[in-house]
Parts: sequence; structure tokens; C-alpha cells
Amino acid sequence: MFDLRLADCVTGMAGLETGSIDLVVTSPPYNLGVRYGKFSDNANRAAYLDWCEDWAKQIRRLLPPNGSFFLNLGAAPSNPMLPHELILRLRRSFVLQNTIHWIKSITLPNENGEEISRGHFKPIQSPRFLNDCHEYVFHLTPEGKTPLDRLALGVPYQDKSNIARWGHSGGRDVRCRGNVWFIPYQTIQRRARERPHPATFPVQLAVNCIRLHGLTRLNRMLDPFLGIGNSAVAAQECGLTNFIGFEIDRDYLREARMRLVRQTPARKTSRAL
Repeated sequence: MFDLRLADCVTGMAGLETGSIDLVVTSPPYNLGVRYGKFSDNANRAAYLDWCEDWAKQIRRLLPPNGSFFLNLGAAPSNPMLPHELILRLRRSFVLQNTIHWIKSITLPNENGEEISRGHFKPIQSPRFLNDCHEYVFHLTPEGKTPLDRLALGVPYQDKSNIARWGHSGGRDVRCRGNVWFIPYQTIQRRARERPHPATFPVQLAVNCIRLHGLTRLNRMLDPFLGIGNSAVAAQECGLTNFIGFEIDRDYLREARMRLVRQTPARKTSRAL
């Protein structure tokens, strides 16, 4: 059942049973002045961090000891400490088990030495700052001991001799992808229609988190900041049947529900590099 509710997440989560959620994948407002429909994203810093502790305590209550909380956070170049300040606050409730770097755009040389750019970013015009091409995904857990399905996102060995060299390979040509994920946004033509939300993460980012946590021990997933439902779409793509999300903006919630209806089981998830 996909249960998408129009509700404040703190109030909504308070009504859920303790230990009833296996996985949380979400991205809260960053308090960077983003123009949401029904949320003021420019609170006092102390008040914002206090509010984050409130919803994080509810998430902690809902997770069992081997649960996972994947928290996507970004920052403005002029305000780079926000993700780190928040994580320091959340240490009161969670253990930071992994830090994943979500790369939105990158430039690398190809085999001919030519530099090739992939992905999308929002250009910065200031002479002080570099273009911001990445965000964090913090993997928080109750005790720091949550097992992961590391090879669910596995990639082939570049040097095939390593298959035999490393005993943990078991003779298989697959290794852990690591903590740097290149996941570009899909190219869109009309933002108002195709991505009617000012701050979304790609569906594939949530798919990666779901698969990494492990599908075999995942019964119920939560996104307390649902937005237009990318996490719900990811859950549907992964074959999950028990998902709950909270959203305070009626328009965003309507879009999330419509996207689930439009989603077809035949769609294949792309493999992020």
C-alpha cells in the first residue's frame, strides 16, 4: 500500500508505531531560501536545527536497530557548513555509518585525452565560488551496525586480475561501487510540468538507497518530506508495496499521487555510474 498523506511530518510520524519503518529516504528543506509552495525556507539557524532534531527523533523512534536513514543534504557555497552542523546535531540520535557523495555533474578525460562533461548543474556567477556539482547523502543508523547489500550496486572490476587477487570477490566480477555516485538529473523541456518542485533528488538516487539497504529485509519505507514523490516512484520501481509519505503542500502531494499512477512497471531503472 502506498499511503501518501497531507500532513506535517512530525505530527504524522508521531502516529506511527515504534520500530515500524525499515528504511527512510528523504531530503528536507535546506533552509537556504528556496521558494517552496507552502514552506518558509529561511528560518533562524538555531530554530531550524531544533526543528530538524524534532523530526529526526521521530525517525529514530520508528527505525529498528538494523534500520537505515538516508538523508540527502546540500548547501549553498556561501553557507557550506549547514549539512555538517545538522549531522553534528543528529549524532544525538544516530550513528553516521556512511557518507555518500552524490555527483550531479563531472568532467573527465576520455581515452583520447579529450575532456567530456556529463550531467547538469546550476552555474554560479560569483567570482568567489566554484560551481556546486555535488550533494551529500548521509547514511544514518541507530547503532552503526546495519548490514548493507553492497553488491546490489556492484560494478565490474576494471583490472580483472583483482578477481582472483582479492579473496572477498568469491571469484565474481563485481565489487562494491563505493561512496561516490554519479547520478545526473534527467534532461527536461518544461520544468513547471515535468519537475514542478524547486528541490528534488533524482528517482535513481532513491533507488540506489533502497537497493543498498537490501530489498530482502525491507518491509516498510518512509519519506517524511515527500515533495512530488520521487522516493515513492523509486519504491514502486523496486517492487515495494508498503510505503508511507508525508507532505504539507497539497499541490505537491497531488503531483506525487499522479506520478505513481503514471508510473509503469515496465520502466527500467538506469544504472548510475
